[in-house]
Amino acid sequence: MSAIVLLVIGLGGMALGYFVYSKLIAERIYRLDPRFKTPAHEFEDGVDFVPTNPFVLWGHHFTSVAGAAPIVGPAIAVIWGWLPAFLWVILGTIFFAGVHDAGAIWASVRNKARSVGALTGDVVGKRARSLFMVVIFLVLLMVNAVFAVVISRLMMDFSSAVVPVWGAILVALVIGQLIYRRMLSLPVVSILGVVALYGLIFMGPSVPIQMPESVGGMSGNAIWILILFGYAAIASLLPVWVLLQPRDYINGLQLFIGLLVLYGAIVLLNPTMVAPMVNDNVPEGTPSLIPLLFVTIACGAISGFHGLVASGTTSKQLDKETHARFVGYFGAVGEGALALAAILAATAGFASLGDWQAMYAGFGQGGVTAFVEGGAFIIHNGLGLPEATAATLLTVMAALFAGTTMDTGLRLQRYIFQEWGMIYGIGWMQKGAPATLLAVGTCLLLAFGAGGADGSGGMIIWPLFGTTNQLLAGLTLLVVTVMLVRLKRPMWYTLAPLCFLLVMTVAALLTQLRSFYNEGNYFLLFLDLVVLVAAILVALECAATLKQQRRTAARQQE
Repeated sequence: MSAIVLLVIGLGGMALGYFVYSKLIAERIYRLDPRFKTPAHEFEDGVDFVPTNPFVLWGHHFTSVAGAAPIVGPAIAVIWGWLPAFLWVILGTIFFAGVHDAGAIWASVRNKARSVGALTGDVVGKRARSLFMVVIFLVLLMVNAVFAVVISRLMMDFSSAVVPVWGAILVALVIGQLIYRRMLSLPVVSILGVVALYGLIFMGPSVPIQMPESVGGMSGNAIWILILFGYAAIASLLPVWVLLQPRDYINGLQLFIGLLVLYGAIVLLNPTMVAPMVNDNVPEGTPSLIPLLFVTIACGAISGFHGLVASGTTSKQLDKETHARFVGYFGAVGEGALALAAILAATAGFASLGDWQAMYAGFGQGGVTAFVEGGAFIIHNGLGLPEATAATLLTVMAALFAGTTMDTGLRLQRYIFQEWGMIYGIGWMQKGAPATLLAVGTCLLLAFGAGGADGSGGMIIWPLFGTTNQLLAGLTLLVVTVMLVRLKRPMWYTLAPLCFLLVMTVAALLTQLRSFYNEGNYFLLFLDLVVLVAAILVALECAATLKQQRRTAARQQE
């Protein structure tokens, strides 16, 4: 099949989702009100609470939630064939992710921009809040520790990406000053930022920077991880307008340009999908398609991490409540478009079926490598861009998004510790610096405590990210659903995705439980049991809370 057909169907479906389905959700279900005073205005402090232009905020939200996950997940899941991955990304984006992301923003904005974890205590109960906080902490720990490894490995493997990755931070700092201090118009600043960023990308291959294999007894990979966490700690304490917003915004523009380049190359080259539509000859050891597809592809279809960003940073910057539709739902559409690009690059970016099978010789293979190599093949043959430059472009895209997610992730982890301080009355934990040190310390403890001197400990628990992340999405939808029931509004738009996620998450946890037991991996077996118990408790809490709320609503109508 031609890749163009999937491109048109995929983008067309997501466009219909935004222009039709999201309008229904915004107007009839969430009933977004442009007159509602958002927390960004109510608590404006110039640091965390900052009313923000919706386009800039969309850039922050989108690039924070995107990261490398919408590339990695789909580019691994195509091992089952391109059709299952394609259908889940498109349908998930329209009916799951957009509703979840916009709903998380709405729920937080209506409750003084509190995180969805803290909000659970009021909406569902204290038991659910405690459970939610544990799950949130695990997800953030995984994301921060693993994305540090992803970025460090990309910079070790692609030395041409070092200058663009770190140069983008300087570009963002300048953009922040131009927008908020010099008050330059957004279009002018956008053009300047994009030109500077792509100038760095094209400069990268000419100025490669290679970290030595060993520095003071530590590997080059470990040194990069320490540098990344040092940077992220500083970034998490700076006012959002100084670095976080402009960095995310310019990266959002960079992504869409990169997607246009890749999509344009697909249109000009018209490559064939060399991978099978449904792969009946998967490598030995590959788990079953159902339920593992729905946790392998998390970001790009639906992701609980999005709810953390939506209620952790985005809700504090929303200028008008009606912007939640554009920022939240369209942010999910942007991530769906990235996941679609990953599927096409990882299935149509190879010369033959044999080349594709060599890349996917075992489950878990492919990922960023398949995206970069497949995408570079398409861009080189479609647009004539040198393959090394095309590979640098896609590598920088992946690294920058992993970096922006790590920036936001560490800031969110700092918020979690501060919220714990408020909940349990621990004064010093409520302060920014100590909470940041705790966030960095726990990440480094996992990275180096479990991974040794290489610092790759986060990869050890990464197999549980998909299930834990989807459980978190279910919890977020639970909070939104209970709020809708209390307001006597239709709940099936959120309840149906919630039920589907809980069923698939529990099934995936049971599948992984057997796998970890057979492998003798008792550490992951223990963690899997913890998450499984949490999932079961969530399901019971969900049923009890919804039943109680519906009874209350029925009595009020009598």
